[in-house]
Order: sequence, then structure tokens, then C-alpha cells
Amino acid sequence: MNMFNFGENEVKVWRDFVNFFDLSKEQDEQLKRYLLMLLEENQKINLTAITSVEDVIAYHFADSLMLSKFIDFNNVTCLCDVGCGAGFPGIPLKILNPKINLISIEVVNKKVKFLEKVIETLNLENSQVSNLDWRTFLRKEDHQIDLFCARASLQPEELVRIFKPSCKYKDSKFIYWAATGWQPDSKLAYFVKKQEAYKVGDRDRKFVFFEN
Repeated sequence: MNMFNFGENEVKVWRDFVNFFDLSKEQDEQLKRYLLMLLEENQKINLTAITSVEDVIAYHFADSLMLSKFIDFNNVTCLCDVGCGAGFPGIPLKILNPKINLISIEVVNKKVKFLEKVIETLNLENSQVSNLDWRTFLRKEDHQIDLFCARASLQPEELVRIFKPSCKYKDSKFIYWAATGWQPDSKLAYFVKKQEAYKVGDRDRKFVFFEN
């Protein structure tokens, strides 16, 4: 796909991104198409506050895919992205790991429609969008989900509801994208199994791994 009027530096940033994650030609094309859809749609409706090509690549795409450096997705059957907004991190991770099932939770209707369009356009099989809020999803939905993730959506205090004894997802794992300075309080610390630091662009970040 043509990167239309991308500048020389934008093309270089994209190529560096593709090489860093060792993307196949098909994955390259799918993510490129996703990027163009995001940029185009963001001019009509507010999907993301991050608008420059370089920043979208770093702080949406690369930030999502960095998780693949810390876990083996061959051991993941179903990923649930909570409050995914315009599709991060779930859709990039699905493209990188096409065999996983993906459930994207998003309550804002314009973003739900965008996600459905992306899934259809990119032909992402075994992918669905739920417009239920988090608490309703936990109460009403019954999926075989082994990994939940959340990036810039709900607070961890709300997310760890899955570990309540009555919750059907209490044995699932949860990964939270956090700033390096974030620290759990005493109640959350019980569920934190490990934290892994990483860097994207000029930002230091970390993954927080929660388990019951």
C-alpha cells in the first residue's frame, strides 16, 4: 500500500518499526493499512489525541507490540482488550499473532464502528467487539479468556474485579500498561506477580502482570 504523502523520516520510522518486530510482508501491509485508516478516520472523529505518524507508530503501534517481547503468544488462546479505544493494543497484537482469538471491549459507539470496520477490512478472523461496560461484561459474558490487557483505559483497582471469587475469569491473567513511576497499593500488590520495564520513543514504561 502506498504511504501517500509520508515524508522521508516517516517512511524510515516505519521501516525501523517493521524490522524491530520482524514483521512479515502480510503483517506489514495489514498494519500499514490500519495506520492509514486510523489517520483518515481521526480527521473526521476523535479516535486518538496522538496524531503525528511518528508518534502513532511509537506510542500506539510499537507500544502495543512490545508485549510480544515479554510473553509467548503461542500459549495464549484468547486475548481480551479492555477499553481498547481505537484498537490498542489488541488489534496490533492480533495481527502479530493471527491464531489468537480477540475480544475488544469498547463502549464509545463511534470507536466500536471503527473497530468493526478495521476487523472487516483487515479480514481479522476470530475477532469481535463488545460494547458492554467492564462490570456488565464480567457479569454477563462467558468466554474462554486466558489473558486480559488494558492500556490507558480503566484503573487497576477496577480491573482486578476479575479476581473476585465469584468471577468466572478469576483464573485469567491480566497485563496493565503503566508509567515507570506507578506503584500498586497494598490491595493491588497482592495480585502483582512481576513488572517488566521497556522503552518506546522517549518514554520509559512498564508492564504490570496481575494474577490471582
